[in-house]
Amino acid sequence: MLNNKSILITGGTGSLGKALVNKILKDYPKVKRLVVYSRDEQKQFQMEKSFPLNKYPALRYFIGDIRDYNRLKKAVNKIDFVIHTAAMKHVPIAEYNPMECIKTNVLGAENLINACLESGIKSVVSLSTDKAAAPINLYGATKLTSDKLFIAANNIRGRSNIKFSVVRYGNVMGSNGSVIPFFLTKKSEGIMPITDPKMTRFNITLEEGVNMVLFALGNSKGGEIFVPKIPSYRITDVARAICGKCTQKIIGVRPGEKIHEEMITSSDSYNTYDLGNYYAILPQNPIFDLEKFVKKYDAKKVPPGFSYNSLGNEYFLNIQELRDLIKKNIYPNYSV
Repeated sequence: MLNNKSILITGGTGSLGKALVNKILKDYPKVKRLVVYSRDEQKQFQMEKSFPLNKYPALRYFIGDIRDYNRLKKAVNKIDFVIHTAAMKHVPIAEYNPMECIKTNVLGAENLINACLESGIKSVVSLSTDKAAAPINLYGATKLTSDKLFIAANNIRGRSNIKFSVVRYGNVMGSNGSVIPFFLTKKSEGIMPITDPKMTRFNITLEEGVNMVLFALGNSKGGEIFVPKIPSYRITDVARAICGKCTQKIIGVRPGEKIHEEMITSSDSYNTYDLGNYYAILPQNPIFDLEKFVKKYDAKKVPPGFSYNSLGNEYFLNIQELRDLIKKNIYPNYSV
């Protein structure tokens, strides 16, 4: 799919961006151009040590902000596929700096959409979050708005064949700022700070996230929000998996934080289809042939009122499974 093609990854120096770069370079050795677009020159400098240009001549490192429309227009020039991962993501920081979050997550999304509409892009996949479903914090609200912008962009593409779709999933295991690396730093103190003992979250590995993005890039018809079927975990089990002897100290829920996350609301259920490994929330008026879509995936409509949330999930990771995943996906030398 990506051999002899050019790809742009916004926020390409983040955890998912680097994993995507690694996967694409490994699986598509004939990729024409792979552009890493981000605003942090230090992260690009560090990333180039892992992916040096003399070894990976298809790689390009672009300094730029998604708030900068003119720079984006240059970045998408002669690009075939765009993966949009850039975002302001920390919930408490977004609550304290609301307009900065809006400028990046909403206006930045609009900039990217307009830049792509003016180019020869074939497909755009935007990365969303479980916090965009029935949001209660600003970060989730901006990502829901971003999702709506990308889905609606299919309606204004004119004669272009460009397709816009969204991938929505939960916490990426071991990503920057996530709970597992944080708990590991607290292990030596003997105390695990727990916001609420009832708290649950979805969990997805970097590898699963990368595979899902590439699936959407190659299979979307335009307008879908793809949601993976992934396990949940209890925050107290994560703490025990990392340090069973540590004391769990309840510190209270942070501003804008949910006790349980949701990826498909009951209101979404009327337009949601089960594709097997994934769900797809479709627009009310799809731009593609719905019958062909259903036939391709053997898709089945979910029951009216269906909700997909981290508490009601059928599959919860236990403590040993969490330890095994930490060792496999984050820290190979990890021991309890």
